[in-house]
Amino acid sequence: MVSLLLPVIYLAFISLGLPDALLGAAWPSMYPQLGAGVSWAGGVSMIISVGTIVSSLASDWLNNKLGTGRVTALSVATTAVALFGFSTCTQFWQLCLWAIPYGLGAGSVDAALNNYVALHYESRHMSWLHCMWGIGAAGGPVIMGWALAGSTWQNGYRIVSVLQFVLTALLLFSLPLWQTPADAGAGEEFTPEHRTISELLKVPGVPEVMLCFAFYSGVEGIAGMWAASYCTLTRGLDAMTAASWASLFYVGITVGRFFSGFLTMKFNDQQMIRMGQLLNAVGIVLILLPFGNALLPVGLVVAGLGCAPIYPSIIHETPSNFGKNLSMSMTGLQMAAAYTGSTLLSPLFGVLAQNITMKLYPFVLLLMLVLMTVFSEQLHRKTAAKRAANA
Repeated sequence: MVSLLLPVIYLAFISLGLPDALLGAAWPSMYPQLGAGVSWAGGVSMIISVGTIVSSLASDWLNNKLGTGRVTALSVATTAVALFGFSTCTQFWQLCLWAIPYGLGAGSVDAALNNYVALHYESRHMSWLHCMWGIGAAGGPVIMGWALAGSTWQNGYRIVSVLQFVLTALLLFSLPLWQTPADAGAGEEFTPEHRTISELLKVPGVPEVMLCFAFYSGVEGIAGMWAASYCTLTRGLDAMTAASWASLFYVGITVGRFFSGFLTMKFNDQQMIRMGQLLNAVGIVLILLPFGNALLPVGLVVAGLGCAPIYPSIIHETPSNFGKNLSMSMTGLQMAAAYTGSTLLSPLFGVLAQNITMKLYPFVLLLMLVLMTVFSEQLHRKTAAKRAANA
């Protein structure tokens, strides 16, 4: 049963990544037809992000009412409907309306699946799960590219929507598998606790882990979104070269998460986080060094490799840090903190770059990394002290 469920979870995370880069890939073709401005894509992204934050915070309640399998199936179905809705849009305001269910569908499935894997599977599966997201995120623009080459952006959204509906059917058929925990008979029994946000914030380590997630998302979001602009405006590269070099950061994350799965067999979550932070620092320094542009692509890859183990490892150690009984509540709260960080910090850097200079790019990345590392270490100190007191 367990061996059958794991591929379904992997497919669900590929599906979670598929739509993430569609808007960016299709927008140059979309905005003239929708009567929108070039910059209006940011508004759609903000609506999706707000929906994702809301559904992440509601994921604990949903998971308690429906169970992980049903939440996953419902969320993927909601996303599928929203993507089909995108393909029918002829006005920008319609796109904004369909962005609401798209965001709501994404957040709850992310939190539910992350928590399920953290509770029932080894750390390597968490790394590989997020590697699957990277494959999906890379595959979405490829599908849209095929659609744009042969027909229209609407068909790109329809293709991805159909894939989501197929996965929904697969998830519905797999519901009996979710009723058998992956560690049935092997782990301790626990009763999930459901607390309000204000109650969770009083738990030792919770403010620290939220800030850690927010600043990690700042590192990942700023590094990925603004890499091409930095390459062009500061390093003088042409737009095509800049775009290809910017993609190296995501290549580093995806490849890094594949290999991180093997490293987790030897190192624990805290060690993986620290190694990732150190590697990320090396990558940022390589981006910063003024030796022409030779080290720039290497730095982007290394920075991506450094980011790779951090997010999955913090998620996987949630039951250890806060107890299995609070893991679902905490996973939803952590997802919301991560989405908030990515929603706010990357646009904030854009304002700084526009009004001051794009040369701040590596320095802001270093600042985000330092803050993330500080709060990560504080988190581990507090949770270790709590475990020692309870021992």
